[in-house]
Amino acid sequence: CAMRRPRERTVAEVVRGARSVAVLEDLVDVTNVGAVFRNAAALGADAVVLSPRCADALCRRAVRVSMGTVFKVPWARAAEGAWPRATFDELRSEGFSILSMALAEDAVAIDDPSLSGAGRRALVFGCEGYGLTDAALAAADRSVIIPMSHGVDSLNVAASSAVAFWQLFRA
Repeated sequence: CAMRRPRERTVAEVVRGARSVAVLEDLVDVTNVGAVFRNAAALGADAVVLSPRCADALCRRAVRVSMGTVFKVPWARAAEGAWPRATFDELRSEGFSILSMALAEDAVAIDDPSLSGAGRRALVFGCEGYGLTDAALAAADRSVIIPMSHGVDSLNVAASSAVAFWQLFRA
């Protein structure tokens, strides 16, 4: 198959009119990128924003794992110099609250009543190894965790995105 890459969009273009946005910081595994796109499409994300160092959503494997949803869900790559502070500020200026999915001490459980209700939300997911960078955590409004059992501290990024989208992006 030979094809042309679609025109790159800006963050402002893809979040305009969106209510729920997935933000991926530095995911290196293209299968995880594809799986998050599939989850986003299935569970209510209106757009996806990739950090400058995130794996390519149009990589053949990411497209396959996403079942083609990388062509359905609007997405953009944030500019290198704008990551993360200016990108998050841009989302805030559009009315989004920025929720980092992170094992932070001050994180609230994903089912905390303070997270219920309407509102524009951007959920930020970190890379497979070390999670979110300190800069991304500092730029976010709040941190959210998925409570775990049996001594497990976290799920992989694809699984956690599915849980988070289901809980926080439902109308």
